[in-house]
Amino acid sequence: MEQTLLIYNTLTRKKEAFRPINPGHVGMYVCGPTVYGDAHLGHARPAITFDILFRYLQHLGYKVRYVRNITDVGHLEHDADEGEDKIAKKARLEQLEPMEIAQYYTRRFNSAMEKLNVLPPSIEPHATGHIIEQQQLVQQILDNGYAYVSNGSVYFDIEKYNKDYKYGILSGRTLENIKDASRDTLAGVGEKKNQD
Repeated sequence: MEQTLLIYNTLTRKKEAFRPINPGHVGMYVCGPTVYGDAHLGHARPAITFDILFRYLQHLGYKVRYVRNITDVGHLEHDADEGEDKIAKKARLEQLEPMEIAQYYTRRFNSAMEKLNVLPPSIEPHATGHIIEQQQLVQQILDNGYAYVSNGSVYFDIEKYNKDYKYGILSGRTLENIKDASRDTLAGVGEKKNQD
């Protein structure tokens, strides 16, 4: 591994020489599609981008574990955390079971990526296969005081988190920017804290 890979570090806001946590090994986690419709340009861009990185890291001699998830449940229609699950809605409209929809569009997504010459990931976990782990993680966040329950829904408490850590350190956004942007989005969502 004589070649040096320079990669942008979002935390420091500059390009730095890539050094893996475990020498010779790289772990890549990439958010995959929500499978309720055919693949589109928004799916292709990250698939191609991370395919290039995956191949280049392998070219440099790293053993790469590339994980790309499939969201096959739990993606609501509206950004304000409301509405019907997109897959359940598609299943209802097509008079099929939700897992039939998820399986059909997962196959179509993978076929579309294959046509773009994108390599498959090392592992492709499905959200439905990890519900227990997700519930445990949410409970841990609640136990640590960084989330709260309101009317049966769990919300991340950005103000509480910001008191202990710097919220927005990677995005560069401030807590006030986030609150300002969400005021219009969350109009009428009375169960969330800190809306105004």
